[in-house]
Amino acid sequence: MPIVPVAFAQDGASSASPNPFISMLPFILMIAVMYLLIFRPQQKRQKEHQKMLDAVKKGDRIVTTGGLHGVVKDVRDDVLLVKIAENTVVELSRGAVASRKGGDGE
Repeated sequence: MPIVPVAFAQDGASSASPNPFISMLPFILMIAVMYLLIFRPQQKRQKEHQKMLDAVKKGDRIVTTGGLHGVVKDVRDDVLLVKIAENTVVELSRGAVASRKGGDGE
């Protein structure tokens, strides 16, 4: 039979239930850490990307989400006319723009 130290023996007087807030604290901290490390930076990147999409103008060099590089020839509401090669102009949705290189178009 194993020897159990006296410190581990249960006492009937100390069996009170813990505070519910204290038992929920790890879950609250986990949610707070996830918000600070995951959700907040993602929202910030999304806002920056939306600002970049709103700033696209005629003459900007862009890269699409599909990897096409081109120069914006015309901007309509949510459609961009993009020159991707000589005599080749395609219509793209504004949301298909992955990055903007600036206004040094041809």
